[in-house]
Amino acid sequence: MFEVSEKASEKIKQFLGGREGSQFIRILMTEGGWRGPYLVMALDEKKENDQVFTEKGVTFLVEKALFDRVKPITIDYTESTLGNGYTLKSELMKGAVAGCESNICESCEDARNQGRA
Repeated sequence: MFEVSEKASEKIKQFLGGREGSQFIRILMTEGGWRGPYLVMALDEKKENDQVFTEKGVTFLVEKALFDRVKPITIDYTESTLGNGYTLKSELMKGAVAGCESNICESCEDARNQGRA
């Protein structure tokens, strides 16, 4: 399953409008440092091992092996006081917990042991 919200597709079409070159949006995984792997988007060309999705007039490319690992993928566009941007949700983040519950640093573990988290 691959879903794109109306708002996300509108924003992507605005971005691609009048642009020369690739009109394909690739979904790929980055390792992400302390937060772990996550999905990002980039302009790219079709490759032989791609799964191709055309949703609401936008063509997305995902390497087949990656899609099998992370599906379903949902793309949205959010606007808030913290900023605007795309959100990509998938099985890649299932079970991940943000904040001190993630055990990513000693200070989080110390806070939990002292009853502060």
